[in-house]
Amino acid sequence: MMHITIIAGARPNFMKVSPIIHEIIKKQKEGVNIHYRLVHTGQHYDKKMSETFFDELNIPKPDINLAAGGGTQAEQTAAIMIAFEKDLNDNPTDIVIVVGDVTSTLACSIVTKKAHVKLAHIEGGIRSFDITMPEEINRMVTDSITDYFFTTTELAGDNLKKEGIQAENIYLVGNVMIDTLLSNIDRLKKPEIFDQLLLKQKKYFVLTLHRPNNVDDFKDLEVLLKEISESANDLPVIFPVHPRTKDRLKLFESQFNNIHYIAPLGYLEFNYLVKNSFAVITDSGGITEETTVLGVPCLTIRDNTERPETCTIGTNELVGTNPKNIKPALEKLFAGNWKKGGIPELWDGKSAARIVEKLIELLA
Repeated sequence: MMHITIIAGARPNFMKVSPIIHEIIKKQKEGVNIHYRLVHTGQHYDKKMSETFFDELNIPKPDINLAAGGGTQAEQTAAIMIAFEKDLNDNPTDIVIVVGDVTSTLACSIVTKKAHVKLAHIEGGIRSFDITMPEEINRMVTDSITDYFFTTTELAGDNLKKEGIQAENIYLVGNVMIDTLLSNIDRLKKPEIFDQLLLKQKKYFVLTLHRPNNVDDFKDLEVLLKEISESANDLPVIFPVHPRTKDRLKLFESQFNNIHYIAPLGYLEFNYLVKNSFAVITDSGGITEETTVLGVPCLTIRDNTERPETCTIGTNELVGTNPKNIKPALEKLFAGNWKKGGIPELWDGKSAARIVEKLIELLA
């Protein structure tokens, strides 16, 4: 029996573990002697940010929720490590799989290696080369102790090789986020806000912001929203508000008539909005991958990205963090001069199948 422990803790993780779990279940039905255990660290404890994903993506409920959410990054990291160490001691496994670059990824990786258990990192090797980003630290530390790397692009593999990782431990498999998107594309669900605001296809923007340098300073956030509002040609801007941003918006909630603040949406509703939007304005990394595959123009309010293929191949462009850059970028979009974009290699919906095949080979 092959025993695999899968870690998930925050919204992006659920989208990445979903196709892995479905593929393992498929192999079980084919008679492969493989068993998985899903550990939810509880890093995201908001229902819209976590629990709804299990229902929407048809993921079996976790075997345990460590309930380690809340607190500072250090407090959260410590809480996850303490809880997962006990869980790992109680439930021996052949390999632990971590995904992405959230606090749970880092915390569980450290516990795994100190327990002398093999570690696999799905989405290994992506780099922004911006050490001020918490996610970059999580990625670098995790990859420094990982045994097996499942990468989204050739570039991610090249990054790992430059850091001294042996090529035989790096497996180019594609992007599991896209597996989830493509398998649910016909299930996307129109949110109530679509009809409430009388939205029309390709006649509105989707906005997401959560990075500290964009949302933590009241005045900076106000200037940023002002530029977006005034440059949107009166099109509605739908802004699902991340929990960390919600309180900051109350000061100027009614200041911008075309920006509509809404509660976080589930996966199926959010991607319905994205798919049918004119364009997306974001500081997220994962959303730029989805817009690339959906062919939706994307403006990223960051000075760097750990997913450069969304810019070099896809529909994404780095606008930078200066709000004054937004107007010319949107003028380019309205003029019809935005690039069409393509889809990176192996972003074909079959990444999870490649990963599980390799895991079976490695654990055999």
